[in-house]
Amino acid sequence: MQKFELMATCASGIEALVGKELRELGYKVKVENGRVRFEGTIEDILRTNLWLRTADRVKIVVSEFEAKTFDDLFEQTKQVNWDKLLPIDASFPVEGRSRNSQLHSVPDAQAIVKKAIVNQLSETYHRRTRLPETGALFPIEVAINKDQVQLTLDTTGDSLFKRGYRVGKGGAPMKENMAAALVMLTSWKSDMPFIDPVCGSGTIAIEAALIGQNIAPGFNRSFICENWDWVPANVSEQLRDEADAKADYDAKLDITGFDIDQNMVDISKRNALEAGLADVVSFKQLAVKDFKTDKMNGVIVANPPYGQRLSDQQSVRKLYREMGQTYKPLPTWSKYILTSDLEFEKFYGSRATKRRKLYNGALRTDLFQYWGKPIWHHDGKRETK
Repeated sequence: MQKFELMATCASGIEALVGKELRELGYKVKVENGRVRFEGTIEDILRTNLWLRTADRVKIVVSEFEAKTFDDLFEQTKQVNWDKLLPIDASFPVEGRSRNSQLHSVPDAQAIVKKAIVNQLSETYHRRTRLPETGALFPIEVAINKDQVQLTLDTTGDSLFKRGYRVGKGGAPMKENMAAALVMLTSWKSDMPFIDPVCGSGTIAIEAALIGQNIAPGFNRSFICENWDWVPANVSEQLRDEADAKADYDAKLDITGFDIDQNMVDISKRNALEAGLADVVSFKQLAVKDFKTDKMNGVIVANPPYGQRLSDQQSVRKLYREMGQTYKPLPTWSKYILTSDLEFEKFYGSRATKRRKLYNGALRTDLFQYWGKPIWHHDGKRETK
C-alpha cells in the first residue's frame, strides 16, 4: 500500500494531546503549531479519522516548496502527479490562506493552483476539453507561510468534531473535540465519578462516556475519502468492525451532567440518546450551589458562561463564587474549570494548582485545575463512596 505524508490539524494548545493519541495508535509523530505530522497508508488515514478525538482533520501533505512568484507556484504545483490522487472526473475545489508571504493574494494563489492542477490532469488524461468535475469531492488547500507553500488534500470532509450525535444545542455550544480534550486533560479514569455541573447540551459528559467505553468517536459518521475510487470499501468496513469489537459497551460508568435550565437537560438527554448512551450518562436539573455528594475521588469538569459582555459579568462571577463555596468541602475531588475570565481564581476563592492556556474557537481561555487528594484502599484501589 502507498504511504503518504499526513497531518492531523487541531486547535491551538492541544497539539500535544493529538500527538499522544497518534502515538497510542502506534504512529511516530512530529508535533508542530496547530498540527501533528505522521506517515501512513490509506488504512491509516481511515483509522485516524475514525479514532482521533481531539483533532479537526486528517490531511495528505501532497507537496511542499518555496514560491515567491506566481510562476514558481504554477510550475511546482504542476510537477505534482495529481493523476495519482484525482480521477478524471474529480471535483477539486481549491481553498487558500497566506501569511507573511510575497504571494499574499489568496484568490490569485487559489486560481494559479487550480490552473496548474487542471493542466497536469489534462495532459495526463489527454483531455482537450474542460475536465467534467462531476465525480467525488477532493478538497485541496494551498497554505503559504513565509513563502513556504504547502499543498494538502483533505480526507475528512466535515470536521472531526461533528460526531453526528448532537441533535440539539444551546447558545454557545462547545465543539465535541474540544470537550474530549478537556476530559483527556484531567485525572479521570473510568472507575471514578465524573460531573459536569453546567452541562449545557451535554457534550462534555457524552465525550467522557465515549472515552470510558472506548467507543471510536467517528464510528457513527462517514469521511469524504470513503467516496474516492482508490479507497477500498472493505478496508473501511474492516476498521469499523474492529472499532466495534474494541468498544466496551458494558462498562459501568458514573457520569452525570447538571444544568439549572431544564430545557438544556432535555437537549442533553436527546443528544445522549442519539449517541447510544442514554443508559450510560445521567442528566438532571440542578443549580451549582445546590450540588452535594458523599462520593469521593471524583472529577468535575465545567465550561461555565464566560461573561464576555459586561452585562453578564456580575452574574457569571457570582456563579464562580458559588463553585468555590460548593466544591470546597470536596478535597478528594479534582476540579477543572474553563473560562476566558483570567480573574477567575479571585472569585472562586483559591489559586489553581495549575493553569493551561487553550483556545475555544478563536477565544483565548484558561483551564483552571484544582487537583484533589484522593483516598486509596490498602489494595491500591481508589475509594469512591
